[in-house]
Amino acid sequence: MKPHMMGRERDEETGKYTTQYQREDFLNALEEGDFLATSDVAEIVGCTQNLAYRRLKELENEGEVKSKEIGRFLAWQKTD
Repeated sequence: MKPHMMGRERDEETGKYTTQYQREDFLNALEEGDFLATSDVAEIVGCTQNLAYRRLKELENEGEVKSKEIGRFLAWQKTD
């Protein structure tokens, strides 16, 4: 799996770049395989595991993805 390159925007006040993660980035990451662990999704998107978990939970609440416990891990899959 390779990290997905994300678009970056510059904050006009500070001049610092910020990385924007779109919902499609997480949905596209789930096309890499069946039931990917949160850490795998984070690696593909290029974000922290904590952020990936939060965004995936949001998508689950919206009915876009589903989760499943596999051992001690939570894995994710797009819904049909």
